[in-house]
Amino acid sequence: MPDETPSASINRELASKITAAYVRRNKVASDQLTTVILTVHQAFAGLGKSVAEFDAQRIPAVPIRRSVHRDYVVCLECGWRVLRRRFATAHGLGVGEYRARWNLPREHPMVAPGYSERRSSLAKEIGLGRGRRTSRQEPEAVGSEEPAAAAEQVSRRRGRPRSATAAT
Repeated sequence: MPDETPSASINRELASKITAAYVRRNKVASDQLTTVILTVHQAFAGLGKSVAEFDAQRIPAVPIRRSVHRDYVVCLECGWRVLRRRFATAHGLGVGEYRARWNLPREHPMVAPGYSERRSSLAKEIGLGRGRRTSRQEPEAVGSEEPAAAAEQVSRRRGRPRSATAAT
């Protein structure tokens, strides 16, 4: 086999060594031996390929159109009903990486629509998203009041009040 590339012959040698070690430690039927050899050899052949080549071969656990239900979202990786954090904990993917892996549009929901509506109504109920409102009115003219009353109103310090002699 002189016309082979060096990496192909090395891959074949390594695959045979790994397969031999596996067969020594595990019971393998004679009809399954070829499957084990092919699997190990394909793993070595795939080492130089980029991740994008493997992504083209992905098949989702459920059809993408059926992955979003009112009360839950189904993970395309494993088929489980999920919340957003499962992508990171179980598969090590962020939301953006998950969408890129499955070619999902940005509008594809990662959280169940019913759950999102409940959270939205709860937030509106407690007053989130309304903006700040001023609770105190600013005094219009400080100079029109007595000077002592104006100083008292402006100088609101914590702690022990100052004596009148210490202020002068």
